[in-house]
Amino acid sequence: MSTDFLRLSSLSTAGVKEDAHGYLIHATATTETRLCPSCHSASIRKYGAREQVYNDCPIHGKHVSILVQRQRYRCNDCKKLWHEEINDLSGQRRVTKRLKEYIEKHSLKRTFIDVAEETGIDEKTIRNIFHDYVSKLAEEIKFEAPKWMGIDEIHIISKPRVVITNIEMNTAVEMLPNRNKASILNYFNSIENPQTIHYVAMDMWRPYRDAVLEKIPHAKVIVDKFHVVRMVNDAMELVRKAVRKDLSNKERRTLMHDRFVLLKRLHDLTAEEHLKFSSWVENFPLLGEAHASKEDFYAIWELTNRDEAEATYDRWVKNLSTELSPYFSDLIRATSNWRNEIFNYFDHPITNGYTERLNNLIRVMNRVERGYAFDALRAKILFTEGVQKHRKNSSSRSRRRNQAVTAVTISNVTADLQPDKEISFKNYGADIETLVRWIEEGRL
Repeated sequence: MSTDFLRLSSLSTAGVKEDAHGYLIHATATTETRLCPSCHSASIRKYGAREQVYNDCPIHGKHVSILVQRQRYRCNDCKKLWHEEINDLSGQRRVTKRLKEYIEKHSLKRTFIDVAEETGIDEKTIRNIFHDYVSKLAEEIKFEAPKWMGIDEIHIISKPRVVITNIEMNTAVEMLPNRNKASILNYFNSIENPQTIHYVAMDMWRPYRDAVLEKIPHAKVIVDKFHVVRMVNDAMELVRKAVRKDLSNKERRTLMHDRFVLLKRLHDLTAEEHLKFSSWVENFPLLGEAHASKEDFYAIWELTNRDEAEATYDRWVKNLSTELSPYFSDLIRATSNWRNEIFNYFDHPITNGYTERLNNLIRVMNRVERGYAFDALRAKILFTEGVQKHRKNSSSRSRRRNQAVTAVTISNVTADLQPDKEISFKNYGADIETLVRWIEEGRL
């Protein structure tokens, strides 16, 4: 059998056995050891041999195992013992280097079980190779610090996790294992250029704000408006549940099904929904009053001037009736505690809308890849080849352009200009639109 069967430069095929499950290839090393790897002495001698089995990439849909007779040597000078080095074999695990690379690439896009079944390797080994690869990627791949940073959270795999996004570029740049202040601080400490962060959108979780104030105090904190208006819907729900307590069983069920009518904006109601809405607010004035207050609160977020928005909010609080105020107390208290950060939105209208979309995708991936550990899910989102958004460094373009102009001026010719050989790219993280498309196409 020719060496073309393996196509590995450091191994020669001595024989092939095939059965229904795969191939067993007998191979020998094509290189010869001449020096001790420790002291580089040429005074070495053979010291027995050992048969070792290595897994290789599947061929014709079958598993491949390579049985190698590895020579052992002993140095006469330093007495060191070692096995001969075979370049195509991985030094850490019993796999070829090309199979290791295959596993690294495919385990980011497919389940560990799927890759294990295809290659004939234990799932635990697939996981170990994957984790080593992810650790290497985390060292090599550095995302640009977002100018507009989004901090949001998602509850997956039994606990809340933090998702960091680049709002301006619509990319994901990090996922943290928890939402503790220490985790946020560790992430901020890892950012190479924190001074480039101008705005940070977040929900009203104090550890986020405290971490920003401690590590990037120059950044403007903006509470995501969707978290604020969500609280007015929560207040509307409290009023609905209070009214429901005094209803008959049939009316309770009806009001439960109609709750979305009360939560929708008035101008979004269909004709049928408007009839249901009118019936409830006419029969239960407190529902009508609460809904009107909800609509007035939403209207604040349609304003464009901060001073006007704050003044309108203050009037809104003052106009709440004594009966209605307790239902909105959580919203009023939160606004009091976060007033500056909430109304910063009117100066810098950025939100975590794309972060919320990413969170929905993460939930989908978590359901599909049930049983994944958090770090595996994180790696698939951040490091999968092809999902990251790169752009040429604008300073490099300017430098090349300036050099070209200078060259033309000096030589008075336009031909034979030599551009910079080194073109730098900025990596802005995992593109959310690409993640959406790949998940919809079943590629992730």
